[in-house]
Amino acid sequence: MKGAYFILGFILLVLAFSFASASDPSPLQDFCVAINDTKKGSVIVNGKFCKDPKLATVNDFFFSGLNIPKNTSNSVGSVVTPVNVDQIPGLNTLGISLVRIDYAPSGGLNPPHTHPRGTEILVVLEGTLYVGFVTSNPNNRLISKILYPGDVFVFPIGLIHFQQNVGKTNAVAFAGLSSQNPGVITMANAVFGSNPPINPDALTGAFQLDKKVVKYLQSRF
Repeated sequence: MKGAYFILGFILLVLAFSFASASDPSPLQDFCVAINDTKKGSVIVNGKFCKDPKLATVNDFFFSGLNIPKNTSNSVGSVVTPVNVDQIPGLNTLGISLVRIDYAPSGGLNPPHTHPRGTEILVVLEGTLYVGFVTSNPNNRLISKILYPGDVFVFPIGLIHFQQNVGKTNAVAFAGLSSQNPGVITMANAVFGSNPPINPDALTGAFQLDKKVVKYLQSRF
């Protein structure tokens, strides 16, 4: 009987590890080109309907334009160009995506944010970036580094992270993510720009700020 319990426990441990370590589910077909179609008989997988494989074309697996620099003259001085399942329908169920990030000189910032569904691996092509992530409670340890062209850095799934251009020229980085649609939650936007707004009393207590400051920050986002 003890042997049976041991085997059962081992199986449950393996299954738990499998679920805990997975990102997007493994596909059960060659591909599932995403379409916005709710007709009778359509099959939905991971939030997207699948096109009949016989109707797939080369353009379902193609995107062009990541070589084009973006205009970074905005409030944070950066632009993220995503290439996920919304840009390449053929990524549906494949568990991977890509972004290009352009940073303005001297402070261009990809603000603190998280990807709830994917780990990110970033490589610097141009410029000098200060990057980092913060571990979960209770330690909230900052792990950070200055990166130069050719350097690579990993941001674990779900953890708050950021990048900032600390050089005097434009910076460019590319990042791969372990999800077809990793999602993004920008901390400042989510906390101070939620719709409807979070009660200022809650934010006053959480951030130990004067209510006037909280209302000002809410007005900014």
